[in-house]
Formats: sequence, C-alpha cells, structure tokens
Amino acid sequence: MIRFENISKIYSTDVVLKNINWEIRQGEKIGLVGSNGAGKSTQFKILIGEEDQTSGLVLKEGSPKISHLKQELDCNLGRTVREELESSFKDIQLVSHKLLEIENQMKFLQASRDPKKLDKLVNQLANYQEKFEALGGYQMQAEVDKVLPKLGFSEKDADKLLGDLSGGWQMKVALGKIILQKPDLLLLDEPTNHLDLETIFWLEEYLVSLKIAIILISHDRYFLDKLCKKIIFIERGISETFNGNYSFFVEQKSLNEESQQKAFELQQKEIATQKKYIERFRASATRSTQAKSREKQLKKILKIDAPISRKKIPSFNFPDCPRSGKSVLQIKNLSHSFEEKILLLDVNLKVSAGEKIAILGPNGCGKSTLLKLIMRQIKPEIGEINLGKHNIITSYYEQNQAEALAVEKQVIDLIYEKSPDWSQQKVRTFLGGFGFYNNAVFKYVEQLSGGEKARLALALMIMNPSNFLLLDEPTNHLDLQTKENLELAINNYKGTVIFISHDRYFISKVANRIIEIKNSKLLSFSGNYEYFLEKKGLNK
Repeated sequence: MIRFENISKIYSTDVVLKNINWEIRQGEKIGLVGSNGAGKSTQFKILIGEEDQTSGLVLKEGSPKISHLKQELDCNLGRTVREELESSFKDIQLVSHKLLEIENQMKFLQASRDPKKLDKLVNQLANYQEKFEALGGYQMQAEVDKVLPKLGFSEKDADKLLGDLSGGWQMKVALGKIILQKPDLLLLDEPTNHLDLETIFWLEEYLVSLKIAIILISHDRYFLDKLCKKIIFIERGISETFNGNYSFFVEQKSLNEESQQKAFELQQKEIATQKKYIERFRASATRSTQAKSREKQLKKILKIDAPISRKKIPSFNFPDCPRSGKSVLQIKNLSHSFEEKILLLDVNLKVSAGEKIAILGPNGCGKSTLLKLIMRQIKPEIGEINLGKHNIITSYYEQNQAEALAVEKQVIDLIYEKSPDWSQQKVRTFLGGFGFYNNAVFKYVEQLSGGEKARLALALMIMNPSNFLLLDEPTNHLDLQTKENLELAINNYKGTVIFISHDRYFISKVANRIIEIKNSKLLSFSGNYEYFLEKKGLNK
C-alpha cells in the first residue's frame, strides 16, 4: 500500500533519517520502535505530508486515505459526544449548514413580494438536498449510532459534553472520529499514554478487530505484542524490519547482533592470519607467488561490517540510604472525597519494608490522591495515615513533576543547585547516567523533549537518598531503554516502593504486591501482576 524507498531527512543541525526502507500492506499492523529522537514521529509527518523528505521516495498504491491520532487530541470540548463524532463528516456538515441557511431564508421571505427570489431559493434547496443525499447525509446518524456502542457509549452518553469526560473517554471519541472517516491507514502516536488499564484493554481489543492497516508508535511492550505482527526498528537513522511481534523482535535482534559479532570477529581473525602470511613470505623465493595469490584473494573478499556499537544506555541507581524499620506505613479507617465524589471509604492498609506495591484502578478513582495523602500534601477528612516510627525517609515523584521544572535554567545548573559541592566531573557523570552526554548538559529545560524532561525530573528526585519511594506515573514519556533501566534500578533498590503506573510490562517487572482501588475500597493482592490478572480472570 505504501513504501518508503531510501528516505532521508536532514535538518540544519542533524541527520535524523538515513536511507529508510520499509513497506506496509493492506490490513497490516506495524510497530515503529526506537529511542526518543530516533525519527519515528518524523516519519509520520512525512507520511501525512506535514514535512517533506530530503531525499528518497514515498510510493503509494492508488490514493490511500491516511488518518493520524495524535498525542494531543484534536477535539472540541464544548461539543457533545454526538456532535463531535458528526464533525468527522465535514462535507456533509457544510452542506447541512447550507440547507439550514436556505430554509431560514425561505421562512423570512414573503412569496407574494418576491416570487423569483423564492424560486431561486427552492432550486438551491433542491440542489443541496441532492448533494446531501449523494454524500450519504441520511446515513450519517446511522453511522454514528453504529460506532457509539463500539466505543463504549450508551445513547444517553451521546448527549454528554466532551469537556465533562475523562481523558480516556475523550480519546475514544477522537478515535471514533477517525474510524468514521474510513481510512485505509491509521497512524497512532503513543495512544496508551495517560489511559487507565481498563481503557488500554478496550483499545487493544478494538484495534485488533479493525481490518485497516495501522502503524503504531508506542513504548507499551504488551500493547505492541498484542497488536503488531511486524516491527520496524529505527536506530541512528537506519531502519530494520522484523516479521513478528515485539517479543520476537527483541529476541531476534539480540541473536542477529551476536551472530554478526561472531562472524565479524572470525573474519577479522582470518584476515589477520592471511596478512601475517603475506608479510612473512612476500620476499621468499619459494613462496612469494603463493603470498601474492593470497594478497589478491584478500582484496576480493567481501568484508563483514563491524556491528554498530550500541548507543550508551542511561544507567543509574538509587543512592544508599539507612534501612527503615519493618513497619513503613499504616493507614487506619481512612475516608476521603473530592468535591461530591467519595474516593476512599473506611480503608485500611499496612506496608512493610521491602514491598514494591503497584496502585491500580481507573482514572479518577483516587490513586494520585492516595499518594498525596501519604505525603501529607492533603489532610485526610477521616482516619489516620502514619509513617513507621523508625527512620522513614521519603522521596516523591509527582505525575506532572517534569512539567514543573524551571524552563529558563540549564540542565547542569539544576543539579548544581541541589549539590553545590559536587565537582563538574561528578555532575557530568551523574547526568550521563540519565542520557545527558557532552553538550546536552548545557541545554535549557525549555529545549528538552518530553522524554528528556522526564529523565531530568527523575535525576533530581534520585539525588535525595530515601528508603520509601512514592512514584506517580514515573514511566510517562520515557523510551523503552530508560524504562528498562528504571525497572533494574527499582529492583536493586533496598527500600520500599509504592507506585502508580499504566505500563503493564513495567508493573509485571517491578511489583511484588498489587493494590486495586475499586468502589472506594483498597483490594490487596499479595503477588505480582500475573497473579493479579489470574485472580481477576484477565490473563487470557
């Protein structure tokens, strides 16, 4: 359906893409993966015509209709769900407005005074009614009614204002608008960001059921596994295609690198042996002919390329901290509400040292509120929240922490402010652990990408030694490599962790206990994420 042939994209300061080659066929679902800044979103922009490639060709069979679901949803929050879905039919909407305009003119026109003008309006009305019918105007409402239940909306929900809905439901409307346009290819850029687990499960099933082609940019490894049967990996501007899901890609990529490394080393060893022989017998009376023959053969040999040296992966650990006592947190008979909604009702919770607890539940159920209550940023309406009596040192990462950074400051200065006695070498080494190398440490915060801000916010939090971590969506905007490193750092962490995340792979790697907030209660599952899914009957 669409093919990229030797696509390159060069900006004034950077080469983003170098001879990218891949193709997508009708109905295929492809994952586009790579680290932050690898050029994934740039390829989307080239596909939809927002940017032109510097060189290469985008070949299209026919005129495939491409729709793009962006991270920032394109919705009018002042419309109802139905009105927003109907806005997909732009041509029909224009004709419908024109029909209404003509009908209003006819109402105010007195036929006896100007019959010619009335005849003209009647003819215009007939023409626009023909257009309305030809465009499928009479089927528009039926199409919307058909898609509403697929998106999870009831008839009553259709009249709700979009601004009154959660981000997850707004995303469903944005997706519904695109589906109603009947595209041949759907581009999805991080569609699971900020969605709760329930909505992610729904989105997976819904996208699997669609027969159209999909290209997906995502850092959600479970999501990629469920949806994609082909992975296009972008590294240093070069693309490589793997025919399988994400897990297959990870395994195959590792095998390929290992195989290439071995083949390269063997050939280098053989070349060195031959060169040694040539040098030794080049001037020999008896073996010079043989040496020259080997030299000719060596020039003809097809050399195996050295494997691309792996990019430095940000590597960090939490600083050492004195151990806490066995009891870290005790919540007694806690009740708390927000406006008219009861979030927590008479709940109790005990947390012991060394536990790694994931807090799960739909958006708006009170997960972030619970962390704020523990951190005493909010006072509980009823009940008690007590930290352990022995040596509890907390550290807190808020969901919007990356956005709260001082935009006018440089990366390196923010670290100096917290540790003025550190040498520049120590600061640079520390920042290197979070992916800030060379001149990147002198970037101003306002110049950073979402992923870079998230890494910097993590770095600033980690500088505080603690034995009780509270993390609210720490993986948002992090690329796959940095997520993996955070998993490793938390697994090596000797303290206690309570975290909120919608990244199922991250939860499965880190949590040894699950707390679900459901109907204002805390439900505890003493096991990992797979145990939780099994108990909930979701591990299908």
